[in-house]
Amino acid sequence: MDYQGREQLLDKSMGSIYKLVILASKRALEIAEGQPKLVADDASVKPSSVALHEIGAGKIEARKLKAKE
Repeated sequence: MDYQGREQLLDKSMGSIYKLVILASKRALEIAEGQPKLVADDASVKPSSVALHEIGAGKIEARKLKAKE
């Protein structure tokens, strides 16, 4: 998969680099624990890179939680 710039990935995380890092790290942990990949990457690609590819492809994205009442 091609390199995707930070600006493209920020759109998927509500414009926050911090949310992007948290989203990618949580998804990378899920992939490392055995969850199926949502994009076609080789087995040699690191889970963190797969997570960023999934975010770039729009397979996952951050969303705002609703406040509890």
